[in-house]
Amino acid sequence: MNVSKSPCKEPSSSSRVAPHIQDIPKSGIRKFFDLVSTMRDVISLGIGEPDFVTPWRIREAMLYSLQKGYTHYTSNLGDRRLREVICRHFRQRYGGEYSPVNQCLVTVGVSEGLDLAVRAVICPGDEVLYHEPCYVSYGPTVAMAHGVPVSVRTRAEHDFVVQVEDLEKAVTPRTKVLMLNYPNNPTGAGMTWEDKEKVAEFAIRHNLLVFSDEIYEDLSYIPRSPSIAAIPGMAERTVVFNGFSKAYAMTGMRVAYALGPRDIIDAMMKIHQYTILCAPTPCQFGAIEALQGAEKEREAMRREYEQRRNVIVKGFNALGLTCFMPRGAFYVFPCIESTDMKSTEFAERLLEEERVAVVPGDAFGASGEGFVRCSYATGMKEIQEALARIGHFVERHRKG
Repeated sequence: MNVSKSPCKEPSSSSRVAPHIQDIPKSGIRKFFDLVSTMRDVISLGIGEPDFVTPWRIREAMLYSLQKGYTHYTSNLGDRRLREVICRHFRQRYGGEYSPVNQCLVTVGVSEGLDLAVRAVICPGDEVLYHEPCYVSYGPTVAMAHGVPVSVRTRAEHDFVVQVEDLEKAVTPRTKVLMLNYPNNPTGAGMTWEDKEKVAEFAIRHNLLVFSDEIYEDLSYIPRSPSIAAIPGMAERTVVFNGFSKAYAMTGMRVAYALGPRDIIDAMMKIHQYTILCAPTPCQFGAIEALQGAEKEREAMRREYEQRRNVIVKGFNALGLTCFMPRGAFYVFPCIESTDMKSTEFAERLLEEERVAVVPGDAFGASGEGFVRCSYATGMKEIQEALARIGHFVERHRKG
């Protein structure tokens, strides 16, 4: 086997870590909540994880698989039955035909799927566009593949939906991928069908691949539209990512999937094959049950999130912290400019003075400055108490 010369600098006495890894910052979310974990009596509006217990029928399916001894490896692509159920579910719910044989890959969370896809297509120096504020892993995932992450700012006046004119300013001949996440973490933004058509036309015009992270699609509060992959001309250039963590309260099971063109799914499978092998087998059994039998439980959780959303948005706006009405997911992104504090200062002082944990907006990129992310994946009682405490804090610190 021929091994090319390493692109890394010569190791020095000060560091043996590859420069492109050394330069990546640690997650702003996890760094902040390491501090929260040392404190008592904190109401957390921070962690993006459902507060519901995984529905019993899903847990029962996993227990059944253990009792029957289904604890061995599955195919690297994932259990065939699960892939068939995924493709059928996606066709019926979001539109688009995918073969379970060679266009579907079961991954260990959407984060692994995105990492596989980026590594499968990016050559050193290729650029990846992504909209910001965004989930914390997007830029680092590109950088770890020796690509160039290029953020494109979204704004509250556009309901945090990426605008094509801003994409046009950022695209270059080196751009290879456009990464999307709607419904969005951290803003709760969502794309209409018209929004998707505009972005699709941009991607086709510039011959870009599109990686569409749709993990919150089942937690949407606006009329559901087909996936961007269903737009004519997009299936052959789009990889769709979805999973079970958020809508089915299965975060710890780490099961997700990617659907896309055969050549890209095959390349992703090769990397997955040599690193992960397969997602946990009992968890794949749980995922089958989630798609086949847990629709009522999923919808009940979505309705509860929607009620909490309405309460928390009304509460923040009443406090003078302007808050966009999310279209999906379980986050709000209130503006804190009326306090004359930076995002990190606001979050740290709120935690210290009122024992309420939120995430600084700049943890999701520089364009998140002036905002904080609050998760309403917590009980209504806790949300109401948190709003009362935040009200006391804002009253003390409002500028002017």
